[in-house]
This record gives sequence, C-alpha cells and structure tokens, in this order.
Amino acid sequence: MLTGSVVCASSGDEQHRVGGNPIDTQEEINAYIKHHLQDSHDFTFYTNGETGTHYGFPLPVILWDGGIKTFMSSKFHHGETVAESGGSYYKLYHGKVYKTDAEGTITLDDHDHPTNTKPLDFSITKSVVGMLLAGLLMLLLFSALARGYKKGPIPSGFARVLEPLVIYVRDEIARPNIGENKYRKYMGFLLTVFFFIWILNLLGLTPLGFNVTGNIAVTVCLALFTFFIVQFSGNKEYWKHIFWMPGVPVPMKIILMPIEILGMLTKPFSLLIRLFANITAGHFVVMSLIALMITMKAVFGPVASTGMSLVLSLFISVIEILVAFLQAFIFTMLSSLFIGMAVAEHDHH
Repeated sequence: MLTGSVVCASSGDEQHRVGGNPIDTQEEINAYIKHHLQDSHDFTFYTNGETGTHYGFPLPVILWDGGIKTFMSSKFHHGETVAESGGSYYKLYHGKVYKTDAEGTITLDDHDHPTNTKPLDFSITKSVVGMLLAGLLMLLLFSALARGYKKGPIPSGFARVLEPLVIYVRDEIARPNIGENKYRKYMGFLLTVFFFIWILNLLGLTPLGFNVTGNIAVTVCLALFTFFIVQFSGNKEYWKHIFWMPGVPVPMKIILMPIEILGMLTKPFSLLIRLFANITAGHFVVMSLIALMITMKAVFGPVASTGMSLVLSLFISVIEILVAFLQAFIFTMLSSLFIGMAVAEHDHH
C-alpha cells in the first residue's frame, strides 16, 4: 500500500495522513500523485507508514514580507504547524506559503481559493536542489572532459562517454540547423540545455523524487532563454520576413505581419508545453501504475495485483529512460532550428 504524506483539503487546512493509515481510495491516490508532482519546501526520502515519521531534511524558506524573513521549513512540520519569523506567522497550504495568524487561519473565497496575503517566495525548494545538483554534476563531468583533452587528443575514463554525446549535439543538431559557419557561437548554450534537461529527466526517475522539468516555471525559463537568444541573434533578413515579407504583394504583407509575429511568440510556447506535458504525463502514468496494486487488489488478490503493477511500472520506467533523452534532444533540436532560422542568409531573385 501507498502510505505516508498526502496533501488533503479538510476544513480549509492541509493535512497529512500519519499513523499508518493506508492510502486506499481513488481520491487519496489522486491526491498522493498530485503531491508527488508538486514542488516541496522540504526533502523527504521516506515516510514510515507505521509511525508517520518523515525521513529527510528541511530546506531554507526565504520570504519577502516587508523585509527578508528566513527560517527552515522544519518549522512548518510538513504543513501541520504555523511558522513564526520576525513577529509574523506563516502557514503552508497546498505547497504555497501564506501569511496568517498564530492559530494558522486560512480564509477561503467562494471558489475555495485562499484570500490570505501571499509573500514573495524565494525559497530553496526541492526543484531548486535538483537544478543545483544537475549543475554540479555538469560542472564535474565537463571539467573531467576538459582535463582529459589536456592529456591528449583521446579522452580517458568517463570522458569517453561524454565525448560521443558532445559530438552528436555538434554534428547532428547544431551544424545541420545553424550552419557550418555560425554553429560554434551557440554550442555552449545547446550543450548546456541538452545535458541540463537530460540529467534532470534522469534524476526524476530515481527514488529522490525530483520533478524539475515537470515544473512549468522551469520549462518557461528554458524556453525564454531560447526566445531571447533567437531574437538577439536575428539578422535583418529574419526581421524582414516577419514585418515586411519580401516577394509578396503589399496587401499580403499586411496580412502576414501579425501571423508572423504570432508565430514568433508561439515557438517558445511550444517548447515549454511539450517538455512540461511529456515529463508530467510520464510521472503520472508511473505513479498510476504503481497504484494499480491497490485498486486491483479486490479483483485479482494482493499477489497478482502487486506483480502486474510492478511489471507495468517497470516497463513504463524503461520507456521513460528513452523519453528522458528524447525530450532533451527535441528541445535542443528545436532551439537550434529556431536559431538557424534567425541567422540564415536568404537569396532573393
């Protein structure tokens, strides 16, 4: 059975199932999956279903509320208590921090949305830890690759694994889409975004529970990097094709202009939605298949339902390893394609 920490709305408060109460209804399973997909202010490795004890470590909470307020997320006790800092009280409600009173009152409107003031949250959340870990791994890996090239033209050790991937990004993504003369300028960005997304996707398949690329804020940020690089790299031909399409009648130019501007804005939107939706769907499917051992137990028995659930979840997890690479490849490929369209030279006859 799934046991542990689940976010449930009851009387306007966020509560956690503790004391070994099993998660065995459809509503509780859905809440558990949503809780897994959300970001968190603490890092929990494991929850003891018998005692309700959480094993992990708290993360720093950094708020701006008339000044900087800092404290550790252990003050929230997984959303069960009110945290006090500098004479102000804060409550964790559905993963968000709200200002409240000493009793932790959360006022809801007609649509069950909190009306409490929400301070600016700059906390180090679990997703931030995942990005820092991915950045650290990239720094260590590529530092080793650089040191390997100093010793000779053929890298040694783990650098031999990285070199084919770097060459693949260069020869199969950057060169064909950006061009032989201009691709080197953008290799740093393309390599960074490829390995950053790939490593984060792989970390999401581990028991650490990261879901960084399934966070819409992260994919928006990555897509904005591509968007600004494309716009600042665009030559006069790029802007001419957007605002005054050459070679077509003037009335068509006027019609095409807003369409091209809309297309310029939808390109980063397609990047962020594709990455976010695919990674989130993958996590949701894996968690749902694991939950089959609960929903099918009454029909097939505990042994058969557990076996079917584990086989199906293992099969999907193997596919997710491929998807982790595929989504990194697609994001990098489309980014290089958009950059190539912005820097391409056109011949007009």
